Amino acid sequence: MNFLENDDKYLRAKERVAEIKKFYTSLLSYVVVISFLGALNYYVNEWSYAWFLWAAFGWGIGLIFQGIKAFGFNPFFGKRWEDRKIREFMEEDEQRSRWE
Repeated sequence: MNFLENDDKYLRAKERVAEIKKFYTSLLSYVVVISFLGALNYYVNEWSYAWFLWAAFGWGIGLIFQGIKAFGFNPFFGKRWEDRKIREFMEEDEQRSRWE
């Protein structure tokens, strides 16, 4: 049983590292592309209309949600809540099976 628990922890940790890596890759892409769009915007019309901010805003919202997911910052229904509920249901099921 201990081997399975360690294996499960390893897989969860590996999955979390992959999510964080994906977030940082997306963040780097965001900075590069938005910088390019800002420079292009300035070159084309010298800030008479800053259209690149629409792309920065839309992509930025998605990036915020990706970061929240990657770093587990969800105070209501985050990973800790899920783990706690799973343990609770497993304990209830185990107690029920003892009485049957």
